[in-house]
Amino acid sequence: MKNILKIFFVASIGSMMGCESYMEKEPIGLITPDQINTDPTVQSLTSSVNATYQLLSNTLNVIGQWDWTGGRVLRNDFVVYDIASGDMMKKWNPDGDQAWMDEVASFNFTSINGAFNGVWSYNYEGISRANLAIKSLESQDLTGLNMSQELKDRLLGEAYFLRAFYYFDLVNNFGDIPLLTKPLENFSQAYEVAVRAPKADAFALIKADLEKSLGFLPVRKYANDAEPWRVSIGAVKAMQAKVALFQQDWVATLGFINQLEAYGFYQLNPKYFDAFDASKKFQEQEVILAYDHREAQNPGRGNGLAALTGWGFVAPSENFLQAFEPNDPRLAYTVEVEARQVHKILGSTDGAFRGNDDSPGNKIYIRYADVLLWKAEALIQTGDITGGLVLIDKIRERARTSPQIDGSAVPADALPAYSGKSLTKNQAIEALIHERRVELGFESHRFNDLKRWGIAKEVLTALGKNFQDHHYLYPVPQGEIDRSGAQITQNPGY
Repeated sequence: MKNILKIFFVASIGSMMGCESYMEKEPIGLITPDQINTDPTVQSLTSSVNATYQLLSNTLNVIGQWDWTGGRVLRNDFVVYDIASGDMMKKWNPDGDQAWMDEVASFNFTSINGAFNGVWSYNYEGISRANLAIKSLESQDLTGLNMSQELKDRLLGEAYFLRAFYYFDLVNNFGDIPLLTKPLENFSQAYEVAVRAPKADAFALIKADLEKSLGFLPVRKYANDAEPWRVSIGAVKAMQAKVALFQQDWVATLGFINQLEAYGFYQLNPKYFDAFDASKKFQEQEVILAYDHREAQNPGRGNGLAALTGWGFVAPSENFLQAFEPNDPRLAYTVEVEARQVHKILGSTDGAFRGNDDSPGNKIYIRYADVLLWKAEALIQTGDITGGLVLIDKIRERARTSPQIDGSAVPADALPAYSGKSLTKNQAIEALIHERRVELGFESHRFNDLKRWGIAKEVLTALGKNFQDHHYLYPVPQGEIDRSGAQITQNPGY
């Protein structure tokens, strides 16, 4: 990525503009490129999009050097989603290390907590990189450039998707957010966008970006067979369904999922752990969107979260362990208590990558089982309770027919079917809530699920957490507010 993208905070604009007066101004905290690359090569344009992918990764120090207090060592999904949800604890043996994580766990945090600065920083840097890639690609004349229209379109489709993805993460965490749709070149532009746009505007941009992305990508499972990790049309369609789901547009959710299923690209793997097994990446049939972590790359692409497991981080809560029904094999595939190993994160069941910051286990964002449970939820919400339960049972059947982690068979009477039972709508929703927790454990979905269902306060206070109504949104990082001269306002309650 050398000589492709150089991204950093607005404080660097002074050197870019060559104007001493800008050096005296307080940075507003939104991320701005120090230069716009004009090298008209296929490699540079491709690399500009590749740089946008980096912010999906758990690779260590993508945007900083061991900035633990700033929450920037790696993506904080496991903190703000898994630990916050009550499924995960910071460590197997509680201690004072990285106390900011404990503050998130108990909901006794303030706006200076590094977890939220990390979420803000990763996503806005991703947006900044996407903006730069989009501008470079859209302004590039292909005349004389050895680049096909097909490749240019595909790269644009990827960039638009990634921008939508980062904005979706921001809007779910913070509500109203600043919207950046082009590279910022000076302080006037930076301050102009350093205000919070309504949440509805953010969702409108997300939907528009996904629609644009859809029009650029080829209709095949992998947009590029040589690089199967790239954003595909299936990932875009799944993301459209997820956005509709979070807005409780059940009809649109079903429509998008039906379109996704019509492609015929995805199905449940026969064995539950296949989606997470580092040795089976892109050979299984279930993963729709993941970051492709790899060993021995320069610059590094390993899953650094595996390194934290070697330091005692990432452990299950007792409440999470108790959520599993007897003989459910998904528990042992998620976390093995006796060995203190989180298999889903490590990408193996033998602990091979524990403590390894170069682990090849992928960070999975969307897989087909998740989509089927979205569809089940939308069916139940629109009155087709039986149809929803059939899909939940499909997930349970796959778990029941997967071998236990020791290779033994799951008892035939484990995880009995819901179909055929006279469940009310509320009972069916409760079954869905349970199934999402055990099927998707430690995949960073639980906290957003609790929020969108409107039950976060009920569930989390029952676990002894200090969850209040204003915690449905996280605080805007105080540093961003300060650097904007209070143009960016704080969420209520903080």
